[in-house]
Amino acid sequence: MTWTTDTDLDRLIDQFRSATLPAPEWTHRAHLAVGTWHLYHHGAYVALELVRAGILRLNEQHGTPNTDTRGYHETITRAYLVLIGDVLAQTARTTAAEAVSVVLQHPIAVPGALLTYYSQDMLMSVGARREWIEPDRQPLPAWT
Repeated sequence: MTWTTDTDLDRLIDQFRSATLPAPEWTHRAHLAVGTWHLYHHGAYVALELVRAGILRLNEQHGTPNTDTRGYHETITRAYLVLIGDVLAQTARTTAAEAVSVVLQHPIAVPGALLTYYSQDMLMSVGARREWIEPDRQPLPAWT
């Protein structure tokens, strides 16, 4: 799915918020679209709270345990929101769907993009899953 219209994007957000998004549709790109929509509408700190709560709720609905090895990952979630926010700050866009399109075409949308900032061991650590950990390879843009 590309979410090229605000209607398509609103449908994704409604399913995310109500925890009715089917598990096979909860892809990396869907994560990025959801994060982008929340940043576009709410700003960094509120977006993080809403996305965190939504992922936890969706994982519970899907039967995905939020443990030290599966489910919600704080550092990945926040790091991607930081990167998405940086892309949005540098790009002109007029709708949430346009913002999602910009993010999904950006190099940060490639799976594994966080390995530019984090070593695999640090990013996949229990500590990084449980709480925010600063990158060990290179700094992320400012969190605003």
